[in-house]
Amino acid sequence: MKKAALHNLGCKVNAYETEAMEELLKKDGFTIVGFDEVADVYVINTCSVTNIADRKSRQMIHKCKKMNPEACVVAAGCYVQNFGKDIPEELGADIIIGNNKKNDLVERIHEYYANLDKQPILDYIDINDGNVSYENMHIEKDSEHTRAFLKVQDGCNQFCSYCIIPFARGRIRSREIGDVVEEVKGLAKNGYKEVVITGIHLSSFGSGTEFTLADLLEAVHEVDGIERIRLGSLEPQIVTEDFAKRVSALYKMCPHFHLSLQSGCDTVLKRMNRKYTIEQYTKGVEILRKYFKDPAITTDIIVGFPGETEEEYKVTEDYVHKIAFYELHVFAYSKRAGTKAATMPNQIANTIKKQRSASLIAAGNESTLAYRKAHIGQTLDILFEEKALISGQEYFVGFSKEYIKCAVKAYDNQDLSNCIIKARAVDITEDGQYLVVEI
Repeated sequence: MKKAALHNLGCKVNAYETEAMEELLKKDGFTIVGFDEVADVYVINTCSVTNIADRKSRQMIHKCKKMNPEACVVAAGCYVQNFGKDIPEELGADIIIGNNKKNDLVERIHEYYANLDKQPILDYIDINDGNVSYENMHIEKDSEHTRAFLKVQDGCNQFCSYCIIPFARGRIRSREIGDVVEEVKGLAKNGYKEVVITGIHLSSFGSGTEFTLADLLEAVHEVDGIERIRLGSLEPQIVTEDFAKRVSALYKMCPHFHLSLQSGCDTVLKRMNRKYTIEQYTKGVEILRKYFKDPAITTDIIVGFPGETEEEYKVTEDYVHKIAFYELHVFAYSKRAGTKAATMPNQIANTIKKQRSASLIAAGNESTLAYRKAHIGQTLDILFEEKALISGQEYFVGFSKEYIKCAVKAYDNQDLSNCIIKARAVDITEDGQYLVVEI
């Protein structure tokens, strides 16, 4: 029996697709082994969100050939969609599979082994053809998580000036609601209690059809066995009174919303080609806080975007304090070949980017700690996942519906993994990373 190893680079959508490819290999009779083990087939699901991601993708491909020179190495995903077909010799991969072709994985592997010359196989489509349909992939079990990540949408039409992903993923397309529901039912039967709905541009789910993301969430909410529904990254424009009212009526919904910000300054947002203003973003946050009790609002911010002045950065920093996010994910702008921003004038020096990053990260850490501390004394619904050592003491750790990390002391013969339990927050760990709870 042949052995296969898979490695994922990049986003939650990539992670879902990697799990789906793993299941395809299992059904074909492959034994799945760790990526550091010797395997007959290595599959790398590549990422291209930054130049660093490109480099990591190439490094992982070369690493496979070193681990087993006789192995069949498959490079799939965003990096090879953008560049792989032009440099197959440099990559060293035996099979190169672009996006929307990952369901072909097993067929391409068989084709490779049937080819005595072992010539590289390239499997591509023009991903930016507006007629590309959604590639249905399925999972029955997420091998790495207690929560199951579920891809429901692909592609992006936004073309932010710093982002290469629309070129790698193509135009927006959505999965049929009935197909999503069937997969969720299967996950529930396999013991999953929480699903995380993801997509490349999740807010556009259903675009061009009569359905919306709210319709999908209402359908998933009806699946027996699933107790929590969490959303991936959203664009702020999706948050309307109607959306928030409908979603807040679903008791399984987690009050955790990742609203992509990128900058707190309108002039920077305009250069980024983002499709909203700070006034619109603020309105979205206010609506969520109107319909949900103390929701966790998290976001991404890019600092040092081309032309960002000290005054513009200060506007963003002030806005971060005003909104009081639960968590900030701060990134220093990095040139991305093939994007408009890479050729913009007034590129910011790395020293300034580092200073701004450090300052925003510190502000975010303060806000995160304040949000966690504000929940001491409250009773939270916690999905416990695994055991962990905290200050030498063994705890079960997991996440509340707000995505607050929580920990309860573990006792002998006790297994709380994959259990949702109401517990009262009584303290916070010394490092501020976990709320300590009592059942």
